[in-house]
Amino acid sequence: MATIREIAELAKVSSSTVSRVLNNDPTLTVLDATRNRILKVSEELGYTTLKKRKTNQQIAYQKTHQKIGIFMSSTDEEKVDGVDDPYFTSIRKAVENECMSQGLIPTRIMRVKDFQQDGFMNELDGLIVLAGLDLVDLNQIKNRVKNIVFVNYSLDENNFDSVLIDFEKATSEAIQHLLNIGYKKIGFIGGEERESVTGRKLVVKGPREATYEHLLKDQGVFQKDYVFIGEYSMKQGYELMKNALELKDLPEAFFVASDSMAIGAMRALNEANFKIPEDVAIISLNDVEFSRFSIPPLTSVKIYTEQMGKLGVQLLIDRLEGRAVPLKVLVPTKLVIRESCGWKQKRTD
Repeated sequence: MATIREIAELAKVSSSTVSRVLNNDPTLTVLDATRNRILKVSEELGYTTLKKRKTNQQIAYQKTHQKIGIFMSSTDEEKVDGVDDPYFTSIRKAVENECMSQGLIPTRIMRVKDFQQDGFMNELDGLIVLAGLDLVDLNQIKNRVKNIVFVNYSLDENNFDSVLIDFEKATSEAIQHLLNIGYKKIGFIGGEERESVTGRKLVVKGPREATYEHLLKDQGVFQKDYVFIGEYSMKQGYELMKNALELKDLPEAFFVASDSMAIGAMRALNEANFKIPEDVAIISLNDVEFSRFSIPPLTSVKIYTEQMGKLGVQLLIDRLEGRAVPLKVLVPTKLVIRESCGWKQKRTD
């Protein structure tokens, strides 16, 4: 690293003048041209003052001694037939990798019961919540963990940061694509969504189902018999499609609320000797890695899970460094068109 003497020689001033300028000595009187010349030379040589070096060291020390919790409950929505859902796994890995690159210590938390362990939550400097936490749980821990960031959903956005995707927009893009291709009879396969405010779990109509219903009603083509709801898993996607195949008037296309469910649904169609997309088209949501390797490759709305995880960590770091104003970041999505939606066949008809 450059020395004050080297800077003084290049700037053609004394070493004491360089020292006083770089340390912002308020008693020093010096021409602006001289001050700017000293600052320029020091920047070119990469000089850092002792005070700044100590500050940087202190920040680095604080980071490496901060413990960050990652909450993923063991709910069905985060599992695919007993295995971690690739969607949530991708977000979690991104959070862990970003924590490590930032010098933070990530600690994975799996269940709400961990919150009741004596002193467990008190050891955490921050918590990143990926799924499964409701308002009742939040009220139990918010006094023990000040810095909380929600990724993939939001609770109490007036007080806590969140990283979200617009499920309504993503669903609209998928449904509109099917309508533009020319499909009129469009089915829906999705999972139950629940919320808890008072400790009692309530099944609610999620944004994917609600948006599907709204768009098709606007087009005058909504049919209630085309809606199939279960759990978010490959197995349920398979079972729900088998139920759909019992209809006398099968939809021409399906919007499936997750890639995992879509893979199960495609398996049911294949077993029943229905060709995809010639007989039934499929479009989905998430665009996890295996989507492009399915047969046929799955059309899906891409959710940038890696970026969501990174943003969650970055927001938490901002909070740890003193930001008080809560932020809500909306990550865009992108429709990835592959063979399963039938656009090639419809284009050549």
